Amino acid sequence: MINLTDINKTFNPHTPQEVRALRDINLHIANEDFVIILGSNGSGKSTLLNIIAGNILADKGQLTIDNQAVTHIKDYDRSKWIARIFQDPFSGTASELSIIDNFRLASIRTKKKGLTIGINNDFKKTVRDKIAMLGLGLEDKLEQPMGTLSGGQRQALTLIMAIMDDAKILLLDEPAAALDPKTSEIIMQKANQLIHEFHLTAILITHNLKDAATYGNRVILMKEGSIAIDKKEKVTINELHNWFS
Repeated sequence: MINLTDINKTFNPHTPQEVRALRDINLHIANEDFVIILGSNGSGKSTLLNIIAGNILADKGQLTIDNQAVTHIKDYDRSKWIARIFQDPFSGTASELSIIDNFRLASIRTKKKGLTIGINNDFKKTVRDKIAMLGLGLEDKLEQPMGTLSGGQRQALTLIMAIMDDAKILLLDEPAAALDPKTSEIIMQKANQLIHEFHLTAILITHNLKDAATYGNRVILMKEGSIAIDKKEKVTINELHNWFS
C-alpha cells in the first residue's frame, strides 16, 4: 500500500537553522495496517505524515502508494487516496456553514474542477446514513450551523467527511489531543470503528500511550528523524513506558 524508500528531509539546509527532520526512512505499510507513531517533539513524526500526505516533498528518496510513484505529486493530487484529520477540531470544518453544506464541500474535494454536486435528497440520505454511524444523534440536524457544535462533535463529523470520497488511507494527526478525556476516548473509539468497517489503511500520531496500546496492529517509535523501534504487533503500556525511560 505505502512504501517509503530512503526518504530524507532537511529544513533550512546549509544554514545555522538546519534541521535534519527525516534520515533514510525505509517503511512499508501494508493494506489495512493501522500504524501508531510515537516520539517526542522534533522526532520527525509530523514530517513523516506530511511527506505521505504531500504537504511536504521529500529531498531524497521515493514514495509509492498502491505501486504508483507519488514522490513529487502535490497533496491535492493525492487526495483520491488520502484523507487527513488534524489535531484542531475546528480546522477541518467551516463554522458558518451548515452540516450538510460542509459535507457537500467534502464531497467535491477529489472531484474534477468544474464538477458540481448538488444537495439533493439522495445526497442528504447518504450523509444522514453516514452520520448515523456515529450514534451521536446529529443525522437529524443537517441544517444546523457547524459552528454551534462542540469540538468533539465537529471532530466526529470530520471523521465521516474524511471517508465520503472512498479514500483508502486515513492519516490521524493527534485527532483527540485538543479534546477533554471523555470526548477524546469517544473520538478514538469512533475512528477505530470506521477504520475497520471501511477497511482503511491508517496512521495515527499520538502522545497518548493508552491509545497506542489500545489501537492499531503496529507501533513505531521515532527518534531524531529515524525509526528507532518498529513493533509489528500490539504493545503493552508497560513496554511503551520502557521505550521512553
